Amino acid sequence: MKIPKRINAFRRSLMRKLTENIGKSSIEKVSKDDLKIKKILISRPNHRLGNLLLLSPLVEEVSNTFPDSKIDLFVKGQITPVIYKNYKNIDKIIQLPKKPFSNIFKYLGGWISLRSRKYDLVINANFGSSSGRISTYVARSKYKLFGEYDEKYVQQFNDYQHSAKHPIYNLRQYLSQLGVQDKNELPFMDLKLDAEEIQSGKKNLFSIVQNEKPVICLFTNATGDKCYSEEWWHDFYNSLKQTFPDYNIVELLPVENISKLNFAIPHFYSTDIREMGAFIANTQLFIAADNGVMHLASASGVPTVGLFSVTDENIYRPYNSKSFSVNTGRTSIENIMDLLRKTIE
Repeated sequence: MKIPKRINAFRRSLMRKLTENIGKSSIEKVSKDDLKIKKILISRPNHRLGNLLLLSPLVEEVSNTFPDSKIDLFVKGQITPVIYKNYKNIDKIIQLPKKPFSNIFKYLGGWISLRSRKYDLVINANFGSSSGRISTYVARSKYKLFGEYDEKYVQQFNDYQHSAKHPIYNLRQYLSQLGVQDKNELPFMDLKLDAEEIQSGKKNLFSIVQNEKPVICLFTNATGDKCYSEEWWHDFYNSLKQTFPDYNIVELLPVENISKLNFAIPHFYSTDIREMGAFIANTQLFIAADNGVMHLASASGVPTVGLFSVTDENIYRPYNSKSFSVNTGRTSIENIMDLLRKTIE
C-alpha cells in the first residue's frame, strides 16, 4: 500500500520531533595512544540513490582517517552494495527493506542485527533522520556521533548545510576532541569506477555518437515539481546546440524509458547504476535537474550542472571539483549558457 505524500510528510515531521532528543554525542576523555577505532558503523537508513551517493564522502573520510578499519553501513533498499562495490573498507551492509510493512520480518531482523555487533564508533550520517538517530542509540559502541546540526558551524563553514559535507565537519570536530586532527580537503563523491567499467562506458558512448567529438549529456527526468516541462527542455536544447555546435549532445534515459525531448537526440538507456555512471564518465559535461542521477554524474567525476527550482541548492547541489548549481527561477537559459562556456571551454 502506497502512503499518501501528505501523510508521509507528517509522519517524517512527527518522527523527527519525537527523536530529536534521543542521544547526544558525548566524549569520554582518552589519550590518543589509547584510542582504538577499528570497527565503525555509519547509519543512513534511506533507499534513494542520491542520498546513498551523498554518503560516499563520509565513507571516504572515515576510510582515510582510519585506514585499517572495517566499516558497516546501515541503509535501506538493495542498491548500496552496487554503489560501494569498490570501497575496500566496507565490511557488512545491513539493508532494511524499502517497504518495511511488506517485509516486516526482514525489517525487524535488520534492526536486531545492530545489537549483534560491537562497534568502536557509530555515526548518524544525517541530522534529519529519525531512524538514523534511533539506530545510533540502539547500536553498541563506546563512541557515538548522533549528527546534531550545529548552528555555529554555519558561520564557520559556508558549505556546512550540504548533505555530503555536514557529517564530515561534525565528525572532524568530534574526533578533534579525541586528539585526531584532519586538515585535508573534504573528499568528493566517488563511485570508484574501475578501468574496465570506464572502457565499457566509452564503447557505449561511441555506439550512439559514432565520432570523437566531445559530449554533453542531458538527463531530462526528475520527480514531482523538480521535473521541467518538455517545452523548457526543447528551448534549453536548442540554445545548447547553438552555443556548442562542435559538441555531441546526447540524452541518458531514466528507468521509465521516457524523454522530455521525445527521443529526438541520440540516447542511451540502462538500469545498471554503474553502467550509467561509466557512460557519464566519458562525457565532458552532464546537465540535469536535482535528482539521484545528477548525483551519480558527480560521483562519476564529470563536471555536473544541477538545475534547481524548488529544492535547496545549499543542501543538494552536485558535488565535485567542477560541478555547480543554478536556480532556473533566477537565471535565464542564456545566462546558463555563459556559465557552461566557462566550465568546458
